[in-house]
Amino acid sequence: MISVRLRLLILALAPLVLLMPLLLLLGMTRWTEDYDKVLAANVQSDLRIAEQYLSQLMARTGEELSGVSGSVAFAEAFADGVPDRQFLLNKRSELLLDFLYYLPASEVPDAAADWPVIAAAGQGTTRTAIDIFPEEALAALPRNLAARARIDLIKTQAAVPTERRVEDRGMVVHAASPVSLPGREGVLVGGILLNSNLGFIDAINALVYLNPVTGGARQGTATLFLDDVRISTNVRLFEDVRALGTRVSASVRQAVLGEGRTWLDRAFVVNDWYISGYLPLTDSFGKRVGMLYVGFLEAPFAEAKRAAYLWMMAAFAAVLALSAPVFLWMAKGIFAPLERMTHTMRRVGRGNLSARIGPVGLDEIGQVAAHLDGLLDQVQDRDLKLRAWAEELEDRVDQRTAELREANAKLENTYRQLVMSEKLASIGEITAGVAHEINNPMAVIQGNVEVIRMELGEAAAQVETELSLIDRQIMRMEAIVGKLLKFARPAEFSDCGETVDLAPLVEDSLLLVEHALSKGAITVKTELPALPQVAIDAGEMQQVVINLILNAAQAMGETGRLSLLLSEEARDGLPGVALVVRDTGPGIPPENLPSLFDPFFTTRRGEGTGLGLSISQSIVQRAGGLITAANAPDGGAVFTVWLPEAG
Repeated sequence: MISVRLRLLILALAPLVLLMPLLLLLGMTRWTEDYDKVLAANVQSDLRIAEQYLSQLMARTGEELSGVSGSVAFAEAFADGVPDRQFLLNKRSELLLDFLYYLPASEVPDAAADWPVIAAAGQGTTRTAIDIFPEEALAALPRNLAARARIDLIKTQAAVPTERRVEDRGMVVHAASPVSLPGREGVLVGGILLNSNLGFIDAINALVYLNPVTGGARQGTATLFLDDVRISTNVRLFEDVRALGTRVSASVRQAVLGEGRTWLDRAFVVNDWYISGYLPLTDSFGKRVGMLYVGFLEAPFAEAKRAAYLWMMAAFAAVLALSAPVFLWMAKGIFAPLERMTHTMRRVGRGNLSARIGPVGLDEIGQVAAHLDGLLDQVQDRDLKLRAWAEELEDRVDQRTAELREANAKLENTYRQLVMSEKLASIGEITAGVAHEINNPMAVIQGNVEVIRMELGEAAAQVETELSLIDRQIMRMEAIVGKLLKFARPAEFSDCGETVDLAPLVEDSLLLVEHALSKGAITVKTELPALPQVAIDAGEMQQVVINLILNAAQAMGETGRLSLLLSEEARDGLPGVALVVRDTGPGIPPENLPSLFDPFFTTRRGEGTGLGLSISQSIVQRAGGLITAANAPDGGAVFTVWLPEAG
């Protein structure tokens, strides 16, 4: 059966369990979109830094070239209408250019037809642009630029199919500045080859990704594309091999080179996914001829998103786990009255008809509780009436059973007389045995010892040892008689009031029944340590011990082993001492155990009255103790007498 508490819990948590995951999914989706936008904005910022670096490189190249063309040193370097070759070589090296040459005014129109940069310089304006030099143009320049520009293409998955196997064109930062020296008019032309220019691309990468102001030490890459071919990159094909000659994917090529858009999205770069930015590059003719790329690894950010997802899921689970107890705590105003009603009904079910719920509020539950209390009042009133009728009936029964009570009283008197008779019979039996076994022989022996001493005179010293031994045995017999009298009249001989030490008492009892044990081959084992005294009359306790020993001896017959053990034992929180009497006889039949301490119950028909154990039980119980009987696991009977310590 589903409890009200569980139903209310389900009712309250159902919206949380059903709606929260949906809201969480929507929130995570929106957060993912915003997160991706932040990454895109980040890579856009990185791309802008790289673009500014390229623009500054181009502007600086033009400015430096303009400075050379207008310098006095350049004017002084002219000889025979052309500048000194060594001067140009030194300036090229100084300006970190790959080529630097002078065109006289007569040659400018031909070169201007091929290059808008030179055309602008011919008209008196310094201009810098990115231009693509064919292999023939590179070969005409010094320093073997054609070979440096040559890059073998590597087959790249997802790239636009091509039959080309090599990229032999060169992407050049192309600059030209007018020379206006009188009689030496012309154009000074210089440039930087960007193919395999690792210093250029590493400078961009360091500027973007190793600057603590602009992004710290993110795992980023930078690349310069000629058309869709990587001609300068720090993207790794292998651990120490740069991915020169690999190509960009067809989708990126179409968006950037085909449509002229800036790409800001994730893209697969050679071996891994990167958050990427691709910027189209145009030459001096206004044609899109390449791309500038920067990007950083997506994996750390994807891992961060996964961690955020897991955190949100864990937070949701925690909220769900906390909602149940919080709801129960807030709803205790409903649960508490219901629990009080349930508790009250349980008390009534256990018989407490006076239990009531009491006021629990003014709402519907309070009205139900008040109605239930009214019903309980009616039930209690009817119960009181039934009890009155029962008492009246009991009085009538008591009147009819008066004769039976009188008969029971007579039976109890008879039982007490039988108990006394049993005790007197035991004492008489022991007394007769002592008188017969001890007194007469003791008198004869004592008399004869005295006669021997008188007759021998001084010669009696030779047998004094034997005579002394006889005297000690006579004293032992007198002690036996004394113990017997103490058993018969304990009140006259008791020296410890209502307390007794069980160890010497058990030893004295063994001495009194030694004649019964010595008839057969019964061995006695005792463990009687010194223990606290117990609260019982010594004579009565001795009667109990003797009765148990004699019963054990009779059960074992002529052979067996009798064990008497004393130990401390607490029962129901009370300290006490336990005496265990164990024999090796046949044991007690299980069907006789419940009736063993009943008056007149005996298994020796015609030999006893069946009152010995009943009297022993009465003595022990009167002293606040307990006597029990059981069968030992290895055979024989075990009787245990427990008595409380004397206070």
